[in-house]
Amino acid sequence: MGSPVFFKQKRPGLHGKPFYMYKFRTMTNACDCNGCLLPDCDRLTPLGRFLRATSLDELPELFNVLKGDMSLVGPRPLRMKYLELYSDEQARRHDVIPGITGWAQVNGRNSVSWEDKFKFDVWYVDNHNFLLDIKILFLTVKQVFIHDGINAEGHATMPAFRGSKNE
Repeated sequence: MGSPVFFKQKRPGLHGKPFYMYKFRTMTNACDCNGCLLPDCDRLTPLGRFLRATSLDELPELFNVLKGDMSLVGPRPLRMKYLELYSDEQARRHDVIPGITGWAQVNGRNSVSWEDKFKFDVWYVDNHNFLLDIKILFLTVKQVFIHDGINAEGHATMPAFRGSKNE
């Protein structure tokens, strides 16, 4: 995949405050003739598939945990461009520090709809506690070993979120 080995992207943290999240790079920067990035499925490399299947691409996020931008458990930080697309209820996911893993990840990861992901995230915001976090960490280890929910059906990763502002 070349360099850089690390991928950094601005993501919304607690209360939507931006921070840079670090991951191992799993895709190339291949573009079409107009200079637009190719779809994820065309840019994801064999090594990238392995890193994602084993969740090893998430290891650099431990740096974000040490910095205090992320927690081990909490709603996954999504892309900045999604902030304006959330309904008021979905935006509540930013009432806690985002995590490397979360309730949505252990309940389907990318195989569940965006709406279900947000419901899981808001449920976590309302119910999080130390024992729940321990349970999520154990379920995450199980998910990694069974390779469940890595991608949405028919997608290399997950289709883009189109918004729920009117819900």
